[in-house]
Amino acid sequence: MPTIDIKATGQNIVRLRNHAGITVKKMQDRLGFGTPQAIYKWQRGDALPTIDNMVVLADMFNVRIDDIIVITQ
Repeated sequence: MPTIDIKATGQNIVRLRNHAGITVKKMQDRLGFGTPQAIYKWQRGDALPTIDNMVVLADMFNVRIDDIIVITQ
């Protein structure tokens, strides 16, 4: 059964963010967060963004949501 690899997805968020030249602060501002803690949790693989936040991330990184999430079999 396919599952989301949370750690690998977090690493992917870091990679995509760096590739797009976006800082954590810029992500925080665009997502409307008061602090960057949620973003750091995503990057560490401690949590996943909500679907709404995934849509914003995909737009920020200019990729599809499928390109952010890492699925394992």
